[in-house]
Amino acid sequence: MSFRGLNASSGMGVADHCKATYLELQRKKVHRYVIFKIDEKKKEVVVEKTGGPAESYDDFTASLPENDCRYAIYDFDFVTSENCQKSKIFFIACQSNPKSKPHVSMTTTAKPCPQKMELVNQNLSTKLLSPSVSRIRAKMLYATSKDRFRRELEGIHYEIQATDPTEMDLEVLRERAN
Repeated sequence: MSFRGLNASSGMGVADHCKATYLELQRKKVHRYVIFKIDEKKKEVVVEKTGGPAESYDDFTASLPENDCRYAIYDFDFVTSENCQKSKIFFIACQSNPKSKPHVSMTTTAKPCPQKMELVNQNLSTKLLSPSVSRIRAKMLYATSKDRFRRELEGIHYEIQATDPTEMDLEVLRERAN
């Protein structure tokens, strides 16, 4: 199945590699995070960077550009009060500027304990980072392409739209995950 179809509203497609990399994070836990960008020449969303399973949230946030928009997926592992290991995948739409106040909107669903060997819809969430100092064209492209791109990544349950790093702070993820 090809994911290169164009988004009617923005004209942006989604590179096949984006879906494959997402599935590696979701099912195989090969990556801790994936950062996506829009390649304006190819008119599609492409993988910009991946982080290994041992990388931290600080490594992830340091990989995001300060003055440009990005989409990102972060696999957040935690232990519940019942001592059950869980994982939630956050889709983050980043439109961030270190000096602005962010906006976060999310929905939640829990992932089963690892003892259950059945494959169940994992809790996934997306982040969009769009710094206020980003070019207007870039912000518009990312905003109009976000829904189509997110639909290509089946199973996502959480979405964070961040215009400021505080909107995607690790504490925000912890609050949403519990």
